[in-house]
Amino acid sequence: MSETKQEITTIPSVDFMFREDGEFITRSTEELFSGKRVVVFSLPGAFTPTCSAYQLPGFEEKYFEIKAKNIDEVYCISVNDAFVMNAWAKDQGMENVKLIPDGNGEFTNGMGMIVARQNLGFAHRSWRYAMVVDDGLVEWLVEEPGKSDNCQEDPFVETTPEKVCEYLCSTDGLAR
Repeated sequence: MSETKQEITTIPSVDFMFREDGEFITRSTEELFSGKRVVVFSLPGAFTPTCSAYQLPGFEEKYFEIKAKNIDEVYCISVNDAFVMNAWAKDQGMENVKLIPDGNGEFTNGMGMIVARQNLGFAHRSWRYAMVVDDGLVEWLVEEPGKSDNCQEDPFVETTPEKVCEYLCSTDGLAR
């Protein structure tokens, strides 16, 4: 598995705008990550082919296997607004993975994972990456190869739920 050498050791401190019960609700990274060990995966966009057919449903399918390795939550972050993320969660039948709307891309940018995707009419989106975050600290991070603006490829090899499970098994779920 080709893990990235990251310089980021702490996740960015941002506020996410959720939409719940007809209201906008702000949740901070501190609220979502403090005191928890979580798996985070990020993807280019809701309702896109690879994200909808493989990535999100794959993590939903592996949810309990992941949780069994000392993981409190599994989060999917995308540079989409709360309305889109809610509609996608409903469309995909999500029951366990929590979808986090990074509508302004502030978290994604802070992670150094924002890429231009104007070639597809997407403006700026996230490059695919996955990480384990323990109490706001990046424990492990992997990204797909070839990260670049307006990339013609959309790789999904290194950030699969199976690769995340491999990492968690290699640590025996004992981190903390």
